[in-house]
Amino acid sequence: MSYLNLDTTKTKDTVKELNVLLADYHLYYQKLRNFHWNIIGQNFFDLHEQFEDMYNDAKVKIDEIAERILTLRFQPESNFTDYLKLSNLQEASSDVEDHEMVSALLNDHGKIISQMRNVVDVAEKNEDEGTIDLIGAYIRELEKTSWMLDAWIMKIEEKQHS
Repeated sequence: MSYLNLDTTKTKDTVKELNVLLADYHLYYQKLRNFHWNIIGQNFFDLHEQFEDMYNDAKVKIDEIAERILTLRFQPESNFTDYLKLSNLQEASSDVEDHEMVSALLNDHGKIISQMRNVVDVAEKNEDEGTIDLIGAYIRELEKTSWMLDAWIMKIEEKQHS
């Protein structure tokens, strides 16, 4: 891997964390599809569209994470059996209320951001600026999406307590 000026024995640790993140994103993507398909009620239009935007974004990130692993000269995990074992996330029921969907996604965001920080920490130790740059941008984007979902759920919670 001389063209990257990275040591393969070091990057394997980064790839291990990237594969966990890849697994997280696959479960997250499927959860977003689940919620997109199964949202009902007065918030249908807003959340149906929001979940679609979010799963389209996740789909791009899945591809970019896998391509980063390939760039580092390793093979990305590619089986759901492995994703279920590796991921920090859990599957979700299809029969949940809109506010439960948003709460579940916010919970997942915390786990994904934590995993992203694990990737960055390991990549820093291995002087892998390409991975740091990629994942750093993901952290910023997911934090913003989390803020927006949190603002939405606060409004719902206020109505329920009124």
